[in-house]
Amino acid sequence: MPVVATVNEVPNLGKKQVAVAGQELLLINLKGVIYAVEAECPHQGAPLGGAIVKDGYLSCPRHGYRFILADGSCPEHPECTLKTWPVRIEGDDIIVDLA
Repeated sequence: MPVVATVNEVPNLGKKQVAVAGQELLLINLKGVIYAVEAECPHQGAPLGGAIVKDGYLSCPRHGYRFILADGSCPEHPECTLKTWPVRIEGDDIIVDLA
């Protein structure tokens, strides 16, 4: 499993986009918990780099779809699910399980 960034590179309530094995991921720090999600909205492919992080959700800037960071689900549109990956922190390293 690759080290994709360090904890210091993703500030609290911040995001960092990284490319891992040809896949664009968005790392999100929500009060010390790091999440890894796909970098484009599954609805219409809008980039999520400008998305708002609030109350455990990531909100797409294009149409406002809100995804729960913990599992990628979208309560308002259950047919749209944001892909997520398990994250592990070792020391200061962020490791994402792409399997």
